[in-house]
Amino acid sequence: MTDLLYTEKDLVTSLKDYVQAEESKLEKIKKWADKLDSLSATATQDPEGFLGHPVNAFKLMKRLNTEWAELESLVLKDMTDVFISNLTIQRQYFPTNEDQTGAAKALLRLQDTYQLDTNTISTGNLPGVTYRSTMTAEDCFELGKIAYTEADYYHTELWMAQALKQLDEGEESAVDKVTVLDYLSYAIYQQGEMERALELTNRLLEIDPDHQRANSNVKYFEYQLKKQHQEESEKAMKGQEKREKRAPKTKRKRTNDPLPERNRYEQLCRGEGVKLTPRRQSRLFCRYFDNGRSPRYLLGPVKQEDEWDSPRIVRYHDIISESEIATVKELAKPRLRRATVHDPQTGELTTAQYRVSKSAWLTAYEHPVVAKINQRIEDITGLNMDTAEELQVANYGVGGQYEPHFDFGRKDEPDAFKELGTGNRIATWLFYMSNVTAGGATVFPDVGAAVWPIKGTAVFWYNLFASGEGDYSTRHAACPVLVGNKWVSNKWIHERGQEFRRPCGLTEVE
Repeated sequence: MTDLLYTEKDLVTSLKDYVQAEESKLEKIKKWADKLDSLSATATQDPEGFLGHPVNAFKLMKRLNTEWAELESLVLKDMTDVFISNLTIQRQYFPTNEDQTGAAKALLRLQDTYQLDTNTISTGNLPGVTYRSTMTAEDCFELGKIAYTEADYYHTELWMAQALKQLDEGEESAVDKVTVLDYLSYAIYQQGEMERALELTNRLLEIDPDHQRANSNVKYFEYQLKKQHQEESEKAMKGQEKREKRAPKTKRKRTNDPLPERNRYEQLCRGEGVKLTPRRQSRLFCRYFDNGRSPRYLLGPVKQEDEWDSPRIVRYHDIISESEIATVKELAKPRLRRATVHDPQTGELTTAQYRVSKSAWLTAYEHPVVAKINQRIEDITGLNMDTAEELQVANYGVGGQYEPHFDFGRKDEPDAFKELGTGNRIATWLFYMSNVTAGGATVFPDVGAAVWPIKGTAVFWYNLFASGEGDYSTRHAACPVLVGNKWVSNKWIHERGQEFRRPCGLTEVE
């Protein structure tokens, strides 16, 4: 997307050159017209006297035979060639309809996850923004229209209502109230609110009494409401007759069911619902860590901080330098592709709506920095990197996310990593290579943990118990990026090669 900004800048420059060329052309035509206007006015006052001068007669012949032909060529000259040629070349890099829909869905995802109202987004009043950007009524309408094509009538209502609000406030727009009201009333009808749909359709007819669909809808809504009221009256009558015979209702017990995972996930993304009690906090410490007197860290141990106790999640501070981050990003950028996930049915990689990011894989042999990073992970964790997956670099743009998932293969996915032949993913190492203005936390919904991105740090946790059984409390998610963008790189470490580095436990959950 940063490349697209420069593409657009180049097109604007090309467009301004085209405008300047057209203005220059029009200026020449205007001067010619003004000159001839003055000359014709003088000549037509006394045509015979004017043409009595031999020079005037010659110049008239010259103008009509030569100069008007030149003017015709100037008028017909196409000044668009350079601009259209540039536009055609750059068009191959333009976003597609799918990209625009994806960007719209990202906005809707952010709206839901961070509980933002449409006016907050439309006015650009987001936390930590540097470049505030507002949405026009037409922008709001287009967003609502995309939701409508996805049969998402809830978001259609929200954004059509926002578009209508801005139009009611007097905003000039290419989109009119009739069109907005048409979409809005239908979206509300689809959600079962017949009376509101009728009210909005009547408002539409006040503006455009001849609107064919609205007139038809009014009749339909009125008929359905009348029918609905009749049914309610009949039910009320029957209910009155049976009330005395009916047994008293038992008081409904309050449910103790926990929140659905989606709600817990979104709460944690907003910084709510973190279960860090004082007792749990007292068990978390910071320390200098050399991994049992590792030769590389004996004199310069790393800074280790406990982020969570169970599952144990630790953060390492100042663990990757600015220059290393720049090198990793530079290597990854040309290869970034839509991130994939393992299909549990086929065991193959595929894209999924619950993972929205771009990723690339870097091998140790292609650059000394990658090899150095791999060695650092091995020295700190004490785990063998020979069987680990390559370093994966991921970029999460605005709205980018990875919904709750496990890194390890479950028992119902026996073929998850079969093609690698290195066993299950025993542990995860995750570098944060950027700060994120708002959003972008790594959260663990089952335990109520949230880890926020800090540039230059890394977090580490085991996905498997020492017994080889999966630790289901490590189910985690990457929250949508609200403002800014998020760069991470991760290393998935596998079981093979760890037999003597992390011996098997004697109990299942040890």
